[in-house]
Amino acid sequence: MMSMSQQLLRSLGATLFFDNARDPRSRILKSAAPLESCSCDGRSAEFSRLLVGAQSSRQGNFLPAGSNETSAKHKAFFWERGEFDALPYIQTLGKFPKEELEDKVVMVRFDSAILLQEDQDHTVQSNLNAHLTIKYLLEARVRIVLVSDWNGEINSKFPDLQSVAEHLSLVLGVNVVPSHCLSHKSPLTEALEKMRVLLLENLSEFKEEVCNSLEFAQTLSSGVDIFVNDSFSQSHKVLASTVGVTRFCCSSVAGFYFEESLRKLKNAVESDKRPHIAIIGGTNFSNKAAALCSLASVCDGMVFVGMMSFQIMHALGLLVPLNNLELGATKEASELVQVAQNKNIPILYPKDFWCLNENVPNQLELFPAHALSKGWMPVDIGPRTLDEIKTLLKKSKKATWIGPVKFKSCHLPAIGARKLACIFNELSQSDCDVTIVGSVARKTMTDESISVAAFSVIENASVWWEFLKGRKLPGVMALDRAYPSDIDWKSVYSEPAQPLVVDIGSGNGLFLLGMAKRWKHLNFLGLEINEKLVRRCLTAVHQSNLKNGYFIATNATSTFRSIVSGYPGELILVSIQCPNPDFNKPEHRWRMLQKSLVEAVADLLIPNGKVFLQSDIKAVAVRMKEQFLRYGKGKLSILQAQDTSINSGWLEENPFGIKSDWEQHVLDRGAPMYRLMLLKSNNVQ
Repeated sequence: MMSMSQQLLRSLGATLFFDNARDPRSRILKSAAPLESCSCDGRSAEFSRLLVGAQSSRQGNFLPAGSNETSAKHKAFFWERGEFDALPYIQTLGKFPKEELEDKVVMVRFDSAILLQEDQDHTVQSNLNAHLTIKYLLEARVRIVLVSDWNGEINSKFPDLQSVAEHLSLVLGVNVVPSHCLSHKSPLTEALEKMRVLLLENLSEFKEEVCNSLEFAQTLSSGVDIFVNDSFSQSHKVLASTVGVTRFCCSSVAGFYFEESLRKLKNAVESDKRPHIAIIGGTNFSNKAAALCSLASVCDGMVFVGMMSFQIMHALGLLVPLNNLELGATKEASELVQVAQNKNIPILYPKDFWCLNENVPNQLELFPAHALSKGWMPVDIGPRTLDEIKTLLKKSKKATWIGPVKFKSCHLPAIGARKLACIFNELSQSDCDVTIVGSVARKTMTDESISVAAFSVIENASVWWEFLKGRKLPGVMALDRAYPSDIDWKSVYSEPAQPLVVDIGSGNGLFLLGMAKRWKHLNFLGLEINEKLVRRCLTAVHQSNLKNGYFIATNATSTFRSIVSGYPGELILVSIQCPNPDFNKPEHRWRMLQKSLVEAVADLLIPNGKVFLQSDIKAVAVRMKEQFLRYGKGKLSILQAQDTSINSGWLEENPFGIKSDWEQHVLDRGAPMYRLMLLKSNNVQ
C-alpha cells in the first residue's frame, strides 16, 4: 500500500519529469509572479489533479494585508530579524553530528585566559566547558590543532611554545606537541600523521593575525576540516584565527565555552527578572554612550562609580572639578540622563569619596562629593555611597557589575571595590541573578576569596560593550548559522505533515514561491545563507498569503540535518540549482556541497525520494553529480528513465515547468543548462 508521498513521487518521476519537459509552453515562463493563474496541460495537468485530490489544506495563519493582527509566522519573521542583527543562532559543537567528526582534522581557537590559568578553579563552569571542548573532540577520535595568543612577557611561566605545550598537556591529560609550522611554512598534514594534538605558535607574534590576512588564514587552516571557536573573549575582533579561517574550513562551529559565554551575554541584558540594577565603573564615557543608552532600556536603575560618575554628576548640574571630566562627553552624558528620566530610571552617583593628596601619599581622607578640597584626588567610593548601593541592590532580582570602582591608579587597597564584592556575594546567596563583567570586577571577587561559581561571569568587558552598542560581533557572525531544533512547524505551515520539498540555496525564492503557488498540497522550504534575501522571501510569502512556503536564513551545509530531521512529514524532493561556481572549486574549502550535506540528504529522503541538480556550468553540474554518487551511502542513483544517449545524459528541460530567474536568464541568452535527477532506492533499509 503506497503512502500519499510515494504516490506523489511516482507521478513526479513518471510524468512531470519528462512529459512536461517536452511541453514547449514551459519555455515561456518568465518569472514566478503569474504562476497562480498558469495552466498545466497533458500529463502535467494529471499530476496537478493528483495533488488537488489529496487532502485539502485548511486555512493558515496568514492574514490579509492591512489587517491589524499579525500571524505567529510573521511575528517569528520579525523576531528573527532582530535575532540576526544582534546574536544569530550559530552551529555549536554539541549539536554537530558526532559521527561526522571522526578522523577529521579540527582546529580549536582556545582562550588562553582560561586554559593558561595557573590555578584553575574546576568548580567554575566556564573552566569546565573550556576543557570539555578538547576532551569531547578527543573522544570523537579527531586530530586537533590548537591555536591561540598569549603574552609571555606578562606571564613568565610561559616564555616559549614548549612551556605552553607542557602546561596544556598537564591540564588536558593528553600529549600536546608544539609545532613551528607557521614560521617554517610547512604543511600541518605531515605533523598530524604522527601526533593527535598539535599546538601552533603564539599568534600574537604574527601581524597577519590582527589584520585578518586571508593568505595567513589559509596557511593557518591548511589541512583543517572543521574549525571550533572557543575563544569568546576575542569575538569582538576581526582576526585571521577567528574570522579568516572560516572561509577555508568545511564547517565552523562554537565550542562549549564559546556557547556558554554567548548565552551569558544574551541573558545579561534580558529583562526576565526585575528590578535589574547595573553598577557601572571605568572610564571613556563618550565611547560607551550608545551602549549605556541601550543598558538604560533593559535595567531599572543605574549606579555610576569610577571616573564616569563625574560626567553624570556634571550632567545633573552638580559642581565637578574640570580635571575629572572627559573632554567631549558632555553632550552624551546629558543625552543619557534624559533617556533615563524619560524611562523613569533612577541614576545614582557617589555621595562621598576617599581621596589622596600627592603631598601625603600614604593617607586617605573622606570627603563629601560636593565638597572636595583642593589638591585631593578621588581614588575610591566612600561608606555613604556603599550604603546607598547596598540598599538599592537589596531590592533587586538581577544585578550587573561592570568596570573598576577605583577612580585613579593608587597603590593603596581598593576599599570600596572590596566591600562591593562582599555585597554582590551576599546577593548571589539570595534570589538574585548576579553578572560580573570584565577581568577587573572578576579579580576583585577572587581577591576576596569569593568563588565566582555562583555568578555569571563575562570575562571580556569589551565584548559586552560592543554588544550593547548594537554592533555585530565578527567572531560570532563568522560561524556557521544554525536554527533552533524545536521549530514550531505548526506556525510555519498550515498543514505541517504534508510532504516536504527543500530548495538548498534558494536565492531570491522565485522558483520556490512558484512551486508553492502551483502545488498547494506540498510544503516548500528554502534554505539560503543570505539573510537579506530570506527577509524579502518571507515578506513575499506573507504578502502572497502562502500557507505552504517558508524560508530560513542558514548555512544548509551544517544545518540541513538538524532542521529537516525535525519536520513531522516526509521529505520527498531536494533541489540544488545553480550554486555559485566559485564555491564549488576544489581549492575552495568553504564550498556548499560537502560530504556532510550529501549524507544528510541521502539519509532523510524517503524511499523513491528525488534530488534535482542543475547548473549552467557543466563542471559544477558534473561535480555535484559525482559528490552525490560518491557520498550518498549507496542510496542514490541516476534516475533510470533518463536516456543517456540524449543530451549526453542531461535533462533537456526543467521537469517542473517553473524556472528560477537565473535559469531563465541563461536560457534567454541561448546558453545550455545541465540538469540531473537522482533517485533514492526503495530497497534501502
